[in-house]
Amino acid sequence: MATESTPAGTTEGARDTYRLEAFSDGVIAIAITLLIIEIHVPEGAASAAEMWEALRGLWPNYLGYAISFATIGIMWANHHAIFRLISRTDHYLILTNLFFLLCLAFIPFPTAVMTETLGHANERVGIVAYSGWFLVTALAYNVLWRYASSRAAALMPGVNPRAIQSITTRFRLGPPAYAVAFALSFVSTWASLGLLLLLALAYVLPYAAPEG
Repeated sequence: MATESTPAGTTEGARDTYRLEAFSDGVIAIAITLLIIEIHVPEGAASAAEMWEALRGLWPNYLGYAISFATIGIMWANHHAIFRLISRTDHYLILTNLFFLLCLAFIPFPTAVMTETLGHANERVGIVAYSGWFLVTALAYNVLWRYASSRAAALMPGVNPRAIQSITTRFRLGPPAYAVAFALSFVSTWASLGLLLLLALAYVLPYAAPEG
């Protein structure tokens, strides 16, 4: 493992960061793949009309897949962005990254719960679990970045502080916004889902601050 004494840009430091990113990419890829596995081809349709009706009936699955895919995909893109700045690893960075991956890899389950209950009498349970887990994941993401940024001199030597502050500012908005989506889930399913989708789209925008 690279340590604080590892010179920036050494082969060992780059290798350890690469290993962490590669492992993270694998976990995220599996989580995204599991989303589509939850959508099953309808069975028992005896005619084209019945099949079309059955396919239309899967709309909660399509919606859950779209929101969760967008959210996980944007989290992966931002994970890639922050590891363009992080050039070293340490034990606690690895642990905080594992905690984030634990939360992210679990997303397919609350997604399945939400899609199974949406439109039914128990849909409140599904949307609360769904939005609540996104809040937990956003908090885990912030723990990862806050640890890395608090040890910027050791883990991101030579990086422009403006680049670090740009990411910190954007990440700071995540937990409160997801908390609002969670609160809305007790009042309005569609308001909560709409905000979750908007949050995923909002984080598509690139960071403004320079990296160097």
